[in-house]
Amino acid sequence: MSKQPKSVAPEKLKTKKYEKELRKLQAELCHLQEWVKHKGLRVMIVFEGRDGAGKGGTIRALTERVSPRVFRVVALPAPSDREKTQMYIQRYVAHFPSAGEVVVFDRSWYNRAGVEQVMGFCTEEQHRLFLKRCPEVERFIVDSGILLIKLWLEVSDAEQKRRFEKRITDPVRQWKLSPMDLPSRSKWFEYSRARDLMLKATDSKHAPWYILPSDDKKRARLNCIRHILELIPYKKVPRDKVKLPDRSMKDAYDDQASLKGRKFVAEKF
Repeated sequence: MSKQPKSVAPEKLKTKKYEKELRKLQAELCHLQEWVKHKGLRVMIVFEGRDGAGKGGTIRALTERVSPRVFRVVALPAPSDREKTQMYIQRYVAHFPSAGEVVVFDRSWYNRAGVEQVMGFCTEEQHRLFLKRCPEVERFIVDSGILLIKLWLEVSDAEQKRRFEKRITDPVRQWKLSPMDLPSRSKWFEYSRARDLMLKATDSKHAPWYILPSDDKKRARLNCIRHILELIPYKKVPRDKVKLPDRSMKDAYDDQASLKGRKFVAEKF
């Protein structure tokens, strides 16, 4: 009996092709942005995944060419002592979208299903109740008219290890090495079990999870943006033709000479 051939991973995407495809997708995001404003839509995109899965870079690719007034990124710090006494989802609700907004959560209420459960920051009972109540809360969110998109970025063991090692040695990446990164590396299988419990309990018809393989960051970013564009039906909003007005010469003066004697930034490049 012949052995089943091993699947071969596709070659990593070349930078030139990536940038070309990314520009096209980002142009579509701009059309989507106008549609969201035009129709007063409310959209919420949740990014979750292991540490080192590439959430930050994917979110930057999604938002770098659109208005921060429409695409609003929310990355909450650890809860304060006061927030710990609130209903768990309370501090997240304050950031939910109004009409004409897309709110992007860089981690979310699913902290309770991941880092809080694995690192012992919540009790087993709190974790159990979260998994039970979360689909009910998300049903309420969706029924209120918010389009909820949930994305889980899945990185392999070998790639996470490589990225963490790079964070340790590269000075421009060292700030990414959080106090939770090293424990998350040693607790790989605990996080895997927490992920599996979370997906089993909260992958619902009204708020499904979409898994995004992210070993190849470039492919992951393109696939993510394309997926979001496909989930939100939109049309191009007609725009009025714009003509740049001529500069008025009324009250003209030498406005560059008037800067003489001011302090300038040194031209070192």
